[in-house]
Amino acid sequence: MLPGVGRVLSCRTEAPDVVTHRIAWDGWEGCAPGQFNMLGLPGLGEVPISVSGGTRTPGEVLHTIRAVGPVSRGLAALKPGAALTMRGPYGRGWPVEAADGAQVTIVAGGLGLAPLRPVIRHFAETARARRVRLVIGARSPADLGFLQDYDDWRGAGIDLALTVDHAPPGWPGRVGVVTDLISAGPGRTVAYVCGPEIMMRVSAMRLQALGVDAGDIFLSLERNMKCGAGLCGHCQLGPVLLCRDGPVLDWARARPLMMVEDL
Repeated sequence: MLPGVGRVLSCRTEAPDVVTHRIAWDGWEGCAPGQFNMLGLPGLGEVPISVSGGTRTPGEVLHTIRAVGPVSRGLAALKPGAALTMRGPYGRGWPVEAADGAQVTIVAGGLGLAPLRPVIRHFAETARARRVRLVIGARSPADLGFLQDYDDWRGAGIDLALTVDHAPPGWPGRVGVVTDLISAGPGRTVAYVCGPEIMMRVSAMRLQALGVDAGDIFLSLERNMKCGAGLCGHCQLGPVLLCRDGPVLDWARARPLMMVEDL
């Protein structure tokens, strides 16, 4: 629970309001794909940020941050050499072992690609031995992040499909919702989905309609996390504390929670 101090090594802009920081942190020993750290700035507070790289690299971790609130705006504005507080890792990550012997479908919407990036790296190592399909959706071409990775993923044998909600004239790619590109191959398929909540809900229902078992569809949920360790209750969703029991849940467990309308 006590934070350490990290230092920004480099910054890369992914989209107009999104930046990836490569951070040196002596306390970092790696994590499971899908876990998160609590990043903070003294006087502003802390926010949970998923690990977007460095899960296997002691001493160095990547975090991709969207500037949406006071803390995240402060974190996103940091420059190389700046310090920040860090603690973690927390939560349950993506169960990559669940896909042993199965085909893999990965569905990312917007910034949901960031916590899926370590999963993609994991399955890129086996993409030539089985079908791995990656579907990425974004609001516009300018909002597509991690562009530098696409050729590497395709080169590893991943079937990559892109779509945007709207595009300027001259955009050569597809325009439409990400769920239109979801497919499931023959045999057992395991799916990993992250993005806006409505997109995850519709994607999970689409996958289930294609014959994917609800227990083989995994989603990363987001709520207001404060402590990261299941103590404060801010991230409670029904009987689940997402910082402790999630953020990754299978659809069989998440569906009854996500189908309840907010008051």
